[in-house]
Amino acid sequence: MMHSKIADHHLSRKACIYIRQSTMSQVRFNQESTERQYNLANRAESLGWTPEQIRILDGDLGHSGEQATHRDDFKTLVSDVAMGHVGAIFSLEASRLARSNKDWHRLLELCAVTHTLVFDGDGCYDPADFNDSLVLGMKGTFAQAELHIIRARLHGGKLNKAQKGELRFPLPVGLVFDGDKIALDPDKEVQGAVRTVFELFDRESSAFGVVQRFNELGLSFPRRSYGGVWDGKLIWGRLSHSRMLGILANPSYTGTYVFGRYQSRKQIGSTGEIQSQSRLMPRDKWLVVIPDHHPGYITWDQFLANCKRLAANRTNDEVLAGPAREGLCLLQGLLLCGHCGRRLNVRYTGNGGLYPIYQCNWKRREGMARHECVYAPSKPLDDAIAERLLTAVTPLTLKLALEALTNLEERDKSVAAQWRRRIERARYDADLAERRYEEADPSNRLVASTLEKRWNDAMQRMLELEAELANFERQIMRSVTAEQKQQILRLGKDFPRLWNASTTTSCDRKRMLRLLIRDLTVVKGSEPKLLQLQIRWQGGATETIEVHQRPNRAEVVRYPDEFIAKIRALAESYDDHEIVARLNSDGLTSSTGKPFTGNMIRWIRYKHRIPNPSPPHGTLNVSQVRERYGVSLWIVHYWIERGIVSAAQRKPLAPYAITIDDDADQRLREWVANSGHLHPSSPTQSV
Repeated sequence: MMHSKIADHHLSRKACIYIRQSTMSQVRFNQESTERQYNLANRAESLGWTPEQIRILDGDLGHSGEQATHRDDFKTLVSDVAMGHVGAIFSLEASRLARSNKDWHRLLELCAVTHTLVFDGDGCYDPADFNDSLVLGMKGTFAQAELHIIRARLHGGKLNKAQKGELRFPLPVGLVFDGDKIALDPDKEVQGAVRTVFELFDRESSAFGVVQRFNELGLSFPRRSYGGVWDGKLIWGRLSHSRMLGILANPSYTGTYVFGRYQSRKQIGSTGEIQSQSRLMPRDKWLVVIPDHHPGYITWDQFLANCKRLAANRTNDEVLAGPAREGLCLLQGLLLCGHCGRRLNVRYTGNGGLYPIYQCNWKRREGMARHECVYAPSKPLDDAIAERLLTAVTPLTLKLALEALTNLEERDKSVAAQWRRRIERARYDADLAERRYEEADPSNRLVASTLEKRWNDAMQRMLELEAELANFERQIMRSVTAEQKQQILRLGKDFPRLWNASTTTSCDRKRMLRLLIRDLTVVKGSEPKLLQLQIRWQGGATETIEVHQRPNRAEVVRYPDEFIAKIRALAESYDDHEIVARLNSDGLTSSTGKPFTGNMIRWIRYKHRIPNPSPPHGTLNVSQVRERYGVSLWIVHYWIERGIVSAAQRKPLAPYAITIDDDADQRLREWVANSGHLHPSSPTQSV
C-alpha cells in the first residue's frame, strides 16, 4: 500500500536498508533483531520500490553508533543522500542511524535538502516537514540521553560491586577464583614461578636483569589464555620484559583488591576525531582499594619498594640513580650535580673509550651556559669513594658475609625447587599419556599409534628436563659445605681483598656500593683542581670529602716556581752549560725525567725571561755598552775586535766583560759624537 508521503521522485531513487548492531555479541546472540532489520527490505518492496532499487547496508554490524568512526556504510549512506541518490532510508529504529546528535542532525539536514524520507517502526517521516523534523530531532536527543542513562546505570552497578570486592575481572597468573573468592593458584609450579620472579627482583634490582637471569636458568613462566578453545588453560613459555613489568606493577599480588587503575579518557586524535584512550592513573586516584582482600605473594610495603626501584631504574630521568650496570665507572648513576641538581652522565674518551669522565652538560645543552657544570675524570672520584668505603665497611663485613651466604643458599634452593616442579608436571603428563594408551583398544592401531607417540613424546620431555636439572645442579647450583662456610666467614673479615679481587666484577662493586650509599653530590672547590663530594649514606647520615684531581699534561711538564727561582739565581753567576753541570751533579732531572741539556736551560731562560749572567763588578756586557752609548751591537763588537775597548771572556763563546775607565769613556763619547767625521782604526787614534 502506497504511503501518502511517498512521491514518484522518491520511487525513482534507491531505498537504503541500514542495519546495525552495537557489539559483536549482539550480532551473535540477538539474531531476532538482526532478522527484523533484514526484513525491512520486504517493507520497502511493498511500498513500491523494486528489488533492484533496494540496497542493504550491513557493513556496520558490531560497531557502536556513538560516532561515525569505523562506520563505512554510514559514511556511504550520508554521501549518497547528499548526492540525491536515495529516496528513502529504512531502519528498525531511527536511533540506530546515529547515536551522536552531530551525525544525526547532519543526516536529517541532508535528507531535508534532497527530500529523502526516513522510515522506522513508528512510521514515515519527511525531514523537510517541520513537524516530522521536530519529531526526528527529539528521537535523536532521546537516543543520546538513553546512552548516557544506560552507561551511568551500568557503571554505577559495576562500581558498587567493586566497592564490595565482588566484581570479577581477569586475574594475573598465580591467582584464581575459588568460588566467589580469590585464592592462590593450586598449581605449585605456577606459585613457584611467581615467587621466583619476586625473589630474583630483590637480588637483580632491575626487570631486565630478572628476565635475563630467569632465561639463563632455563625456567619457564606461565600465562593464562582467555577466550576461545584455550580459555582458562595455562601456556608455558619464556618470560618477557613486558610481562615482568606488568607483574611488578600489579597490586593484586599483595592481596589487595584494586579497581580503577586504568580509566578511560576522551581526547581529540590526530585526524580530528574523538577517541577514547585508557591510561594508568596515579595511586591516589584509584577508585577502589581494599587491602588484605585475598592471599598474596608479597606485602604492600614490598610492592611500594618495587615500584620505587622501577622508577629509579629509568634511564630518561635526570636525577634518579638507576640500577647497577656494567662499565668502568664505579659511581655511575649515583653522582648528582651540586650546581643544577641533575644526574651526571658518563662519557668515554680516548682510543677505545679507556678514559671515562663524569660530566653534567644539561645547562650547556639547553643553551643556558657555555661550559659544563662539572667535568672530571672518573678515576680520582672512584678511588676516593672506594677508599672511604673500605674504611667504613670494616665493622659490618662479618654480617654482610653471613647475609650473602644465606641469600645464596636460599636462591639455589628456590630455583632447584622450581625445576623439580617442572619435572613433576612432566612426569604427570607422561603418566596420563601412558594411562590413555593402556585404555585404548589395541586392535584400533590408528588410535593406539597416536596415543603411543604422545606417550613417547611425554617421556622424552621428562628425560630432557631431568638432564637439564642435572646440568643445572652441576654447573650453576652451589653446594656450600661447612669448610666453604668457614672460608666465606674468613673472607668477610677481609673486605678489601673481596673488593679488589679479580673475580669481583664492576657490577658487583656497584651493587655493594648501593647497599651503603644512597647518592653523592659533587661541587667545585675553591681551588681549580679541587672537588667536594657530599656522601649521603643509606642511614641518612651525610659526609663531605675533598678530592684533588690529577693535573693535565701541561701542568705535569710545567716546572714549579721553586725550580724557576733556582735557575734565576744560578743564571746570575753561571752560564747555561755551568748550570747544566750543577743540576745534573745534584741528580736533578727535567719535568719529563731526562737529564738537563744546554738547550733546555736556554729555553727555560727564554720562557721565563731570565737574563744572562751579570758581568763582574766594575765591568759591562755588550748590551749595557750598547745602551750607554746608543750604538748598535755590531759597533760594540767592532770596538772589541779593534781593541778600542778592553774586553775579556772567561771561556770561548762566553759573554764579554768590558772594562771602561774615565778616559776611555770620554774617547768613546767623542767618537760617537763625531762618528760622521772620524773613524778610528786603532787604539792609538784620537777619539
